[in-house]
Amino acid sequence: MNPSTIPAALHSAAQHFGAAEAVVDGATRWNFTGLLDRVRAAAGVFLGAGLQPGDRVAVLGPNTAHWIVAALGALYAGGTLVPLNTRFTAAEALDVLTRSGAKALVATEEFLGVDRLAELRRAGLPGELRTVLRIPVDSAAPAPDLARSPVPPHAVAARAESVRDNDVSDILYTSGTTGRSKGAMSAHHQSLGVAVAWARLAGLRTGDRYLVVNPFFHSFGYKIGILAGLLTGATLVPQAVFDPAGTVRLIERERITVLPGAPTIYQSLLDHEHTADLSTLRLAVTGAAVVPVRLVERMRTELGFDTVLTAYGLTEAVVATMCRPGDDPVTVATTCGRPAAGFELRLATNGEVLLRGPNLMLGYLDDPVATAAAIDGDGWLHTGDIGRLDERGCLTITDRLKDMYISGGFNVYPAEIEQALAELAGVSAAAVIGVPDERLGEVGRAFVVPGPGVALSTSDVLEFCKERLANFKVPRSVEFRDSLPRNASGKVLKQRLREES
Repeated sequence: MNPSTIPAALHSAAQHFGAAEAVVDGATRWNFTGLLDRVRAAAGVFLGAGLQPGDRVAVLGPNTAHWIVAALGALYAGGTLVPLNTRFTAAEALDVLTRSGAKALVATEEFLGVDRLAELRRAGLPGELRTVLRIPVDSAAPAPDLARSPVPPHAVAARAESVRDNDVSDILYTSGTTGRSKGAMSAHHQSLGVAVAWARLAGLRTGDRYLVVNPFFHSFGYKIGILAGLLTGATLVPQAVFDPAGTVRLIERERITVLPGAPTIYQSLLDHEHTADLSTLRLAVTGAAVVPVRLVERMRTELGFDTVLTAYGLTEAVVATMCRPGDDPVTVATTCGRPAAGFELRLATNGEVLLRGPNLMLGYLDDPVATAAAIDGDGWLHTGDIGRLDERGCLTITDRLKDMYISGGFNVYPAEIEQALAELAGVSAAAVIGVPDERLGEVGRAFVVPGPGVALSTSDVLEFCKERLANFKVPRSVEFRDSLPRNASGKVLKQRLREES
């Protein structure tokens, strides 16, 4: 039987996987029984602070074992989780705290030289916040703020049992790359539903050791990470900050089998010279408008993954389509698979991807206008992504509606150019945008990140494109960079590139 609330999922995990490792974070090693004990203690702290059912609890910090306890503790206490993007400025985080009406905030201590709580206090924390708790970045250090529960266990248990499957479990704010961020609301059964669907399709299983580099504040880290681990009995190994050297050491030391992430994660590992043993790697799941075929092949041959899958989702739907084990490298690289997690999919006349299904968000918090603009009267989510379907029903995302530009009367989809550039030897990453042109209206500008020690010229890039693309698709200019600006899920922030051009 599948649990329909997150407290029930915690109970089920403790019952079925009890002594198995649930979380490994440095010297910290908790089994599923111990994780439940810590979550109950944290829930008692929230109850003692006056948290009422449905009250929102914001959590701010990098991936750590204490983040997991804080988030699950808030949910166990009947609260609604509001993960805060660690890349937000203090003003952006304060905006989310205010608009979400958060009653409690859990924040890490100083991390990477920044005390985010101190920044928020200087910016002016909302007066509605009844509770502010601190958690260490070092998971080996105790988290006293989450352990000193003044509430008796029976009261904590009663609150957990009162949680219903249609209660709002979490509000995840969009990245806000094209405007003010919006809070996508999901119910308990929906958050668990996408997690179990992803786990089944990917083949996540008991005994897997799952390195979570995707941020917990993102659905990929929280729902496809924490919740998927609870449901399957996989061991979570959170990494606070991705760096290739640290990641390969973790893979070897903890015998990691599962490593999902953005394509840039795998490219960075391939570019990093090392002698670590990565032979335990089994499963990779990635996704983006552009996943080069060559990258998928190298992930299998050089990183040793048995299975490499791509998927498509967004905050409002989490997992919408996914490849299946056994799909060939071309299918994995050039499509994001078939509908998953109960979603229906169709294309609008302009090619926009529309989604409808049981795990679609409930709506945007306190924003009926934005909700109505996103979800039409027939329940279809208008994603803003342009795609095409092949004869097998596999979806290929060709671009974002807002990224397409018109050059000399022709529609140009940057993702197609980026896919071509990914085949140029020495290119580590590339992004293309349209820039104004007096004669043609708009023309392409390519931003290229060369691989380590690689020297590329503008003519190298343009000549390569001319051999493979129609003339109107060939960029008219090239800018070389050390890196591209990205959001938490690894997608390039093209609006920032436009602003800088």
